[in-house]
Amino acid sequence: MVDEADHNDDEQPRDDSAYELDPRAVAGILYAVDTKDQARLIELMEPMHAADIADLLEQLNAFDRGRLIRLYDREFDGDILSELDEGLREDVIAILHPEVLADAVRELDSDDVVDLIEDLEQPQQDVILGALEETDRLAVRQAMSYPEGSAGRLMQREVVMAPEHWNVGQAIDYMRNSDHMPEQFYHVILVDPRMHPVGNVTLGKLMGARRDTPLHDITEEMFTVIPATQDEEDVAYAFNQYHLISTPVVDDEGRLAGMITIDDAMAVLDEEHEEDIMRLAGVGDESSLSDSVADTVKRRLPWLAVNLLTAILASLVIALFEDTLARFVALAVLMPIVASMGGNAGTQSLTVAVRSLATRDLTGSNVWRVIRREVLVGLLNGLVFAVIMGVVGLIWFGSPQIGYVIAIAMVINLVVAGLAGTVIPVLMDKMGVDPALASGTFVTTVTDVVGFFVFLGLAGMVLL
Repeated sequence: MVDEADHNDDEQPRDDSAYELDPRAVAGILYAVDTKDQARLIELMEPMHAADIADLLEQLNAFDRGRLIRLYDREFDGDILSELDEGLREDVIAILHPEVLADAVRELDSDDVVDLIEDLEQPQQDVILGALEETDRLAVRQAMSYPEGSAGRLMQREVVMAPEHWNVGQAIDYMRNSDHMPEQFYHVILVDPRMHPVGNVTLGKLMGARRDTPLHDITEEMFTVIPATQDEEDVAYAFNQYHLISTPVVDDEGRLAGMITIDDAMAVLDEEHEEDIMRLAGVGDESSLSDSVADTVKRRLPWLAVNLLTAILASLVIALFEDTLARFVALAVLMPIVASMGGNAGTQSLTVAVRSLATRDLTGSNVWRVIRREVLVGLLNGLVFAVIMGVVGLIWFGSPQIGYVIAIAMVINLVVAGLAGTVIPVLMDKMGVDPALASGTFVTTVTDVVGFFVFLGLAGMVLL
């Protein structure tokens, strides 16, 4: 019998705005700010998640944002700072009262504090560090001593560990009586006498086992330790590849230094994906809606200049066939079609290649197979559109020769597009250059130059 409830759930329309800020709530908050009604403002913002409050602050202009923060005052939560866009953190911290900032920062785990201060200027770093207790300040400074973008920066110092010879009852009693337990954790890390992690015990197995069960009897089969100096991208890949929830981090001597949890690893993946998208579009890897006009211009101008140079290169190719274009106006009409189709096909192959390189699916062992596939796809797509454009050229201009020319040019340019869209990012990755950073410009240049050269060259041979 079909479950009617499940069937009805499937038919319910999806509410895409379920997790968006309620416009009415935002209007109420702004009205409370305008009327300086602090009690009403706190009442409206109390049920909001820290991430939603951060989104609200990012959407407001600087004037309204400052008024809201000053009125919200001591209710400001440290998690809001963690959720804020990096470009706004300095502005918000500058507005907060020092005592409010101190209380907000003390609520954060060490990894969140590191993430908060690593992009700030030294004076603001000192303000935040000064608000921490001595032990927390030492932990943050130690984490900051690791290279930027490393596991040491990503890890949190708050961990739950137990000697490997303990049993379940001893571990449970220890956790119940401890005053320094993390608010959220997933594993108890077993350590040997030299503080080397030797295993993980999940909370589910811990709570389901008898009290006299040795902890080493219920450890997880999959156990991974991460060096503190390991790149955070490799850490995120390991979490995604091996379905990790949390894993210990060790120092140079193999001793337990901290722990990385899945939320931090997934945040790294999200940042990498966002950076790839931004770089593919040539708008920088740290662009946001809160950036000033000057900052936005500064990031975009260099890539627009590169695009201008490549456009000039394509124009020089066109200039070589000036006489041909002067005699056959139809070529000027059809020429952008060849270049545009090649550019789009190249972008498709490029996107697949860059994503596969980022997820490490594209490697030396399968690169030639992928290149052959993209070239074959370009060939087949080219043949399909060659037939279409051949017919269009014949009907539109009444010239079979023009139809032949654009058909052959279409096939060649789409094959080149598939080849360039795969080979260029692979070569850049081999040279240590981020393939998402400049591949798009080079691929577009190749397809434009080849498209114009082949189309106009063939036209010159066939029509003249």
